Amino acid sequence: MREPRPDSEIFGLLAEFDSPERLVESARRTRRAGFRAFDAYSPFPVGDLTEAIGFEENAVPWLTLIGGLLGAASGYGLQLWTNYAYRIEIGGRPVYAWQSFVLITFELTVLFAVLFAIVGMLLLNRLPRLHHPVFDVAEFHLASRDKFFLVLFSNDEQFHPQRTRHFLEGLDPVRIDVVEHTEQPE
Repeated sequence: MREPRPDSEIFGLLAEFDSPERLVESARRTRRAGFRAFDAYSPFPVGDLTEAIGFEENAVPWLTLIGGLLGAASGYGLQLWTNYAYRIEIGGRPVYAWQSFVLITFELTVLFAVLFAIVGMLLLNRLPRLHHPVFDVAEFHLASRDKFFLVLFSNDEQFHPQRTRHFLEGLDPVRIDVVEHTEQPE
């Protein structure tokens, strides 16, 4: 789900809830109502929340697999090329001894897989991000303590400021705030 661009009128509407169960139920009702561009914030992992918001992105495992395969191929290939390009005859050892290649191949597989996973996760999450528009909401700091938040982004096809606010009021949140875009330094 992509967040709204800074050129949109507002970033979205933020609803605050006081329990994880109410947040999960609100996320489910939001999805059933046809909203697709929304996110949830919680001070701890909530079991059913990822399913409730429809989070199905799985690019990081594929990036990890690609990194691991690339690392294995580069480690094995480098050793193979080195043994044939710079032959050293030692005690009748064969030029191609795959058993001695296993350690370096494994190490480069792990190294590349981890690097691809970390860099991929950072890029997909658009990190490092020093500021987010929801940080400007006065009570949002409680998302790291004991409150739960649901934000509906303004770039959703169903989003209309008054109708969306009315929908959020039907979810019975503690409060609803308008999230404005922050001014970008020039």
